[in-house]
Amino acid sequence: MDPRVVEDVWRRESAHVLGALLHRYGDLGYCEDAAQEAAEAAARQWERDGVPDNPRGWLIRVASRRLIDRLRSESARAEREESVAAARLDDAPPADHVRQDHDDTLRLFLLCCHPSLSRSSQVALTLHAVGGLGTAQIAAAYLVPERTMTQRLTRARATLRAAGAVFELPGEDDLPARVAAVLDACHLLFTEGHTRSTGDALVDSTLAEEAIRLTRQLHAVIPGHDEVAGALALMLLTHARTPARTDGGNLVPLAEQDRSRWDRARIAEGVGILERVLPRGHVGRYQLQAAVAAVHAEADTWEGTDWPQICLLYAMLARVAPSPVVTLNQAVAVGMALGLEEGLALLRPLLDDPAMRRHHRTHAVHAHLLEMTGDLAGAVDGYRQAARLTTSLPEQRYLNARLRDLAP
Repeated sequence: MDPRVVEDVWRRESAHVLGALLHRYGDLGYCEDAAQEAAEAAARQWERDGVPDNPRGWLIRVASRRLIDRLRSESARAEREESVAAARLDDAPPADHVRQDHDDTLRLFLLCCHPSLSRSSQVALTLHAVGGLGTAQIAAAYLVPERTMTQRLTRARATLRAAGAVFELPGEDDLPARVAAVLDACHLLFTEGHTRSTGDALVDSTLAEEAIRLTRQLHAVIPGHDEVAGALALMLLTHARTPARTDGGNLVPLAEQDRSRWDRARIAEGVGILERVLPRGHVGRYQLQAAVAAVHAEADTWEGTDWPQICLLYAMLARVAPSPVVTLNQAVAVGMALGLEEGLALLRPLLDDPAMRRHHRTHAVHAHLLEMTGDLAGAVDGYRQAARLTTSLPEQRYLNARLRDLAP
């Protein structure tokens, strides 16, 4: 059996499995470990016997047994053992356990964004527990070593345990404080799906669609939250380009994409959301990023892009939410709108930033701007460095193709 079958089932069911375990046992760290052990058991048994008719129920039942075994082996938890052992395994929640009016995925998101955690830990834990991302993928998103991310996740679980965090929806007064972290998690989940950080495929549509689904659900719960609306619009407008982003598995840059293949229904929905929320007042970073995506989406050609408007939007974004990644994107817009030297001047400090020097995109953008100025030797050096740093095979193939075109 193709191992991707189990991966697809796990990605679809993991949040529900964790939710069912948390309803009964409460501790995220123990429940995550048990769920992972169940997934590993599924990979072995399903290869032999096939996927069961009720994979969610199977995973919950196996994970429950693993969790009970673990708790029984810990003598320090004798009192808890009695209550857990008394629970009948036959009563483990089946696939229809999840109530339609309360999505356990959203509940799990909010648990991972508990206020006892730092923002970075909230997002990292959410990506791992809900999004099903591996530690290496999350580390790549944060530009940190995998070992650092493993330690961060371990500390986050311990902090939740010490804080007595429970698997329930927060009260109305506490909900807004967690929404920003949930949005960050959704956006990083979408980003990993839209452009995978590793592997032989550029896009993981399952992840991107899941991020859109979760953000849409949050928007339905809090329709008056403009940044939730902005995040949803951003994902829709960006994901609309997906059909044109690859050709035979090879990356196609935005300037060369066949725009007739863009998903016009998603573009119309994203633009419609923006038109409703932008006039209402405060504009946050997700709304601004969505506005940039909308300008690209509404341009018939690369040459017809309204670069001065994009340049203005990035200037606003740099004030609202400054970051090296914003500066990197702003450098491209400035280069196109105001001149290549101005764009290069904005980008050069990033080449001295240790974290951004490890990011392949810094060197790829630098090489692109140098190539446009006619500095082919500098462009070759930049593309070579970018190709060395990326762990995405489609991006590496594209960068090596640029090298072959430019190298003497």
